[in-house]
Amino acid sequence: MTKIAFIFPGQGSQQVGMGAEFVQNNDESKAFYEKADEVLGFSLSKLMLEGPQEELTLTYNAQPALLTTGVMVASKLSQAGIVPDYTAGHSLGEYSALVASQSLSFEDAVQIVHKRGLFMEEAVPAGQGAMAAILSMDADALREVTDKVTSAGDLVQIANLNCPGQIVISGTKAGVDKACVEAKEAGAKRAIPLVVSGPFHSELMREAADKLGAELKEIEIAAPKVPVIGNVRADELVDVTTIQHELVEQVYSPVQWENSVRYMIEQGVTTFIECGPGKVLSGLVKKIDRSVKTYCVYDEASLNEVIESLKG
Repeated sequence: MTKIAFIFPGQGSQQVGMGAEFVQNNDESKAFYEKADEVLGFSLSKLMLEGPQEELTLTYNAQPALLTTGVMVASKLSQAGIVPDYTAGHSLGEYSALVASQSLSFEDAVQIVHKRGLFMEEAVPAGQGAMAAILSMDADALREVTDKVTSAGDLVQIANLNCPGQIVISGTKAGVDKACVEAKEAGAKRAIPLVVSGPFHSELMREAADKLGAELKEIEIAAPKVPVIGNVRADELVDVTTIQHELVEQVYSPVQWENSVRYMIEQGVTTFIECGPGKVLSGLVKKIDRSVKTYCVYDEASLNEVIESLKG
């Protein structure tokens, strides 16, 4: 029997016009955007639909924007009778997964990810942190490089284990620069600096994690109705305490995306549906296991394609 996972993208997938077709053609879809505006006290929806891209890309705007679109798309799939057996999200996307699994309310999630973005922006002054993608290098070998550079005084660590051959590192600018050089000397095919506003998923985000932890104590979290696979341990988040710890640790810990996908496949998932703009996660899933089916839902045509394929 086919099992389905809804997967939700993280920061970087945002784009002007995200969800526009749904919002223009459906009042229920539009209601998600209007509710986000109401909760945040400013017109996030205008940024999402009209831009400018530079402002939408700011961490504290991109995070609630991606959550709003992802949750809206998941809702449309559910209304069409396509429901997930598992949910998971990459970094910020984990909050979208928790909403889709009825662990967090949409309103609380929009508010908390906006604050999460602010805390992450505040944690490290612009220009002092960096991230880079390292291609075609084993995780253990790369960890040796990052440990060596960190021991010498410039913090850098593995931030995202995305798929075979693609690992992201994060830390101080000096640490990331040095690790990129040493990784290539140790056999990495390429080291690509990422255009990001901070060293996400590194120890430099501890301050942001502490602030987020205080905020999470103020919102209601329920046990998920649909299993959510967490980033930190690539395992099911089954209770409220585990979820609270996960969301705090996730800010400064590596995203175990490859292991999360493998876990879902081991549980029988054969179809992954990426909810929201872009096709980043679908591409990663295919690199992890080419035998599974992947779909991306971001407009009416892609929604109809999934409905026809899975219900036809």
